Amino acid sequence: MNPNSVLIVDDEPGIRETLRDVLEDEGYEVVSAGSGEECLKLTESDHFGCILLDVWLPGIDGLETLAKLRERGDESAVVMISGHGNIETAVNATKLGAFDFIEKPLSLEKTVLTVRNAIRQQELERLTSSLSEKIGQEYEMVGESVAMRALRKQIAIVAPTDGRVLISGESGTGKELVARAIHAASKRSRLPFVEINSAAIPEELVESELFGHAKGAFSGATKAKKGKFELADGATLFLDEIGDMSPTVQAKMLRVLEEQRFEPVGSNTPVNVDVRVISATNQRLDDLIESGKFRSDLFYRLNVIPFQVPPLRDRTEDIPVLTEYFNKKYSREYGKRSKVFTDDALETMMNYSWPGNVRELRNTVERVVIMNRKRNITPVELPRFGPADEPSASSYRFPSFKEATDAYQREFILHKLAETDGNVTKAAESMGVDRSHLYRRMKSLGIQARE
Repeated sequence: MNPNSVLIVDDEPGIRETLRDVLEDEGYEVVSAGSGEECLKLTESDHFGCILLDVWLPGIDGLETLAKLRERGDESAVVMISGHGNIETAVNATKLGAFDFIEKPLSLEKTVLTVRNAIRQQELERLTSSLSEKIGQEYEMVGESVAMRALRKQIAIVAPTDGRVLISGESGTGKELVARAIHAASKRSRLPFVEINSAAIPEELVESELFGHAKGAFSGATKAKKGKFELADGATLFLDEIGDMSPTVQAKMLRVLEEQRFEPVGSNTPVNVDVRVISATNQRLDDLIESGKFRSDLFYRLNVIPFQVPPLRDRTEDIPVLTEYFNKKYSREYGKRSKVFTDDALETMMNYSWPGNVRELRNTVERVVIMNRKRNITPVELPRFGPADEPSASSYRFPSFKEATDAYQREFILHKLAETDGNVTKAAESMGVDRSHLYRRMKSLGIQARE
């Protein structure tokens, strides 16, 4: 049965026929039943977008029928109909999950509008549920080590609350993934996950990015702009690399966290917001506090619920699982047959220290999927790990100098990006090249900026 279908349950044949004619004229597929028992039988095999259910029925009444529908997991939008409506009945119907309650004599125009809204709401909830499931898969915390099981349990406990979270961990461990998983499992999940990386934005623009600005607030501010805090109103704001915030921004941030109110740059008009803040850092904030570079009062405001994401070297038993996860992911994305990593290859990977953590492992597997023509991946086919004086045997598999050069440059750039937590500007500086040149080379090699 298609979702644009309606089941009419009423013991009066005249009402059933009238509603059928009107709803069919509106393009709905209509089925009717004269009792609650018949309704339950029809819904065993068919799903209806909306059920118009009379409260007073012979045999089991409408409320009992609704209760039985919900007990067996039927998610149809149910609109209750009654010729003897009262507040208590309406309240009971709502508690049982009824979408709406309309009284006889029926207004056909109102009934059609209610059915339309009920089906639309049900479809929206179905899409939302599907999206939430996809989000859950996208931000899945992969790994069965003790550390990862504990992290997933902590997320499940903390996510439904509004407590501020501070996530600490080395670059590439998956701090943003943890933040997104917390948001996806929170009561704010239907609203956007808004993020800002303090290290990736010039210091003079961070305040404007966070709090927005008024028109004419500074040179180039040709129109007013909303900041991340305002965009995250009612939702979650992820502050990445908070250790790089300037003292001025830290002071304003402290006030916003205390009052949930701020003034955009160049404006005297306060903006009130309801924002859950999740922050992250790869630095030791206690060292920054001791050296006077980070405010202790801001730290205590942010660090209500601390999370520590372990480095990959501390959970090496997760490396085979992560390798297979990324292997399937990138094989599917690039339309390639998935690779088979031999036991020797996995052992080699487990013996490596992975300074770039999960991000480095992910990039390594992606490189193997894209660049290697062999199905079975042995230690010889793996990219070279760490410093070495001699080129690996796999460096000689390319048929031309250009292909070998491109492969080496791609591996080198990805490694630098992993070292700088994906910051292209810092990667360019460490490589001694202009940022625009690095962007062009990344584009030619098919490297996404967030890799």
